[in-house]
Amino acid sequence: MFFPIMQAAPAGSGIGSFIIFIPLIAIFYFLLWRPQQKRMKAIQTMQANLTRGDNVITNGGIIGKVTKVSDEDITVEVAEGVRMKFARSAVADVRGKPAPANDTGKKSKK
Repeated sequence: MFFPIMQAAPAGSGIGSFIIFIPLIAIFYFLLWRPQQKRMKAIQTMQANLTRGDNVITNGGIIGKVTKVSDEDITVEVAEGVRMKFARSAVADVRGKPAPANDTGKKSKK
C-alpha cells in the first residue's frame, strides 16, 4: 500500500526489502552518526589542548582553573588552596582563560 516497490516484488525476493533499507541507512548516517563523530572529534581536540590557566567544567559540574597538566590527568583548583585531580576525559567544557586583573588599583598609562 505505502510501498509500491514491495508490492511489485514477489514474496520470495529480498531486493524490495533491501531497497527500503538503503535510504534509512543514509538518514541514520547523516542525522545521527556523522554529527556524533564530529562532536566526539571536537571534544577530543579540546581535551588534548588543555593548558594551564584554562577555566574548565568537569562532567560532574565542578568549575575550576587548571593548575597542572600531565599526559593522562589534570589538576584543577576549585577554590583558593583546594586542588582536585581529574582525568582529561572528565573535562566537559573549556571556558577559556580569565582576563588579567588589575589588582593594584592604579590605571595603566598608555
